[in-house]
Amino acid sequence: MMQTEGEYAGARAAARAGIPFSLSTMGTASIEDVKAANPDGRNWFQLYMWKDRDRSMALVSRAADAGYDTLLVTVDVPVAGARLRDKRNGMSIPPALTAKTVLNAIPRPQWWIDFLTTEPLAFASLDRWSGTVAELLDSMFDPTVTFDDLAWIKTQWPGKLVVKGIQTVADAQAVVDVGADGIVLSNHGGRQLDRAPIPFHLLPDVATAVGDRTEIILDTGIMSGADIVAAIAMGADFTLVGRAYLYGLMAGGEAGVDRMIEIVSEQIIRTMRLLGVAALDELEPGHVTQFERLVKRPRD
Repeated sequence: MMQTEGEYAGARAAARAGIPFSLSTMGTASIEDVKAANPDGRNWFQLYMWKDRDRSMALVSRAADAGYDTLLVTVDVPVAGARLRDKRNGMSIPPALTAKTVLNAIPRPQWWIDFLTTEPLAFASLDRWSGTVAELLDSMFDPTVTFDDLAWIKTQWPGKLVVKGIQTVADAQAVVDVGADGIVLSNHGGRQLDRAPIPFHLLPDVATAVGDRTEIILDTGIMSGADIVAAIAMGADFTLVGRAYLYGLMAGGEAGVDRMIEIVSEQIIRTMRLLGVAALDELEPGHVTQFERLVKRPRD
């Protein structure tokens, strides 16, 4: 959706940096094609469970057959959030060319060339869809997924199982109890439910509750290497990076993703040097100062 090299650029850049790449069920490149673009790197598959369970598990089987090592089951989209900007900006499949979009693109001839000479945008794992992304989510995604379903999915998957979209300590404990190898604290980039818990604030309590039983991944709000350092200091094992990768992709295709990784890596190293630590395992909560106005306080 951001640039036509899309998932291929992300997967290849991630492999060069030794970073796993996660392909979404809603990706615009197929499971097999991304594996071909990234044959030696680590590939993850991000699963959104559909109402048609057979079709969902057929994708899981394809990912396993292609050699993907981790299944990232996303549980925070029972229905689509009210993505009003998507509607205003023509964020549909295929994209709608609004007057604002046309005016924005006029001084960018490379965008027009790219848009007019490449394959029409489509979700690789789905039949053709005409409408907004939110409408697609509401029509296809299954809002009834339970902890028992996670345990069942784990029996179908030979690799690691990670559950994405955890927003409470209780849910973190529950998914670990059913066998999750990792959890992702995430509120979907703030695009689902307004005023959802901030994952970074939830992190210390989750780390205390389950940090010795599973890997904890932080998602949402990771915009710099300093954010990654802060997350690890507060108890995360590592983080996901979404928007920063897409900004690099939009700015320069595959080379832009390489440059984003380089920038973030430099920021991590500089932040650690300024903190006086030489290794990630030296980081601890004392290295992080949170704004007091953002910290929950008990009612009198």
